[in-house]
Amino acid sequence: MDYWSDAVKEVNVSRWLARHRYPATHAYRVSQPIEVEGHPVTFWDYIDGRDGSREDIATLGLLLRRLHSLPLPAGFSLPAEKPLGRVGGRIERAPIPSSDKDFLLEHCDQLSRAISDLTFPLQPGLIHGDAHVNNIRVRDGEGVLIDFERFALGQPEWDLAMTATEYRSAGWWTDPEYAAFVDAYGFDVTKWDGFDVLRRTHEIKMTTWVMQNIAESADIAAEYAHRIESIRTGTAGGWHPF
Repeated sequence: MDYWSDAVKEVNVSRWLARHRYPATHAYRVSQPIEVEGHPVTFWDYIDGRDGSREDIATLGLLLRRLHSLPLPAGFSLPAEKPLGRVGGRIERAPIPSSDKDFLLEHCDQLSRAISDLTFPLQPGLIHGDAHVNNIRVRDGEGVLIDFERFALGQPEWDLAMTATEYRSAGWWTDPEYAAFVDAYGFDVTKWDGFDVLRRTHEIKMTTWVMQNIAESADIAAEYAHRIESIRTGTAGGWHPF
């Protein structure tokens, strides 16, 4: 039930986007969320399409450009973006060496101070909060945005820096693919001098997400070890998605 407010927000966001004819997943037309055995439950229309893939990188850019241009919603409130909001708890609970925990917590403190000193070039507004290509579906050739759990008020640069970090740090996108994303959106966040702070923040978020699951397999544990070493040494590339 700690996630009840997130469930309420996701339903509100979906219905508000539908009123603006924005291509997004639709909450089913019943009163929701409901509580089932101590858990919030929501219901959604099925999207008869395919998962987003690397061929859809420009589609993601177009969806974000359209999302970031929408007016602020009326009738319900949205939280302010907290880029490192869940990271501290992940680190504290993680089955990792104490030296890793100390390093990551100190790194987060440094990033928090750096974030507070940034002057962003774009106008604040609505952001998705977890804007990667796996959070779109493609139906009849059109992209459909899904997953509104991290939807918030904040700087669009955070959404754009997700794909840019996958490109620069993880090595998941080719130069032409990233260029297609930039062309579709109309702004290259990597050209902004504050991008390095956003990139390092996303690296921490991506690493601590994997870190939660290292007990599941040797491959995930190895990926965490590689990512934490990359952050320690400042080396890029060779990350594997999970």
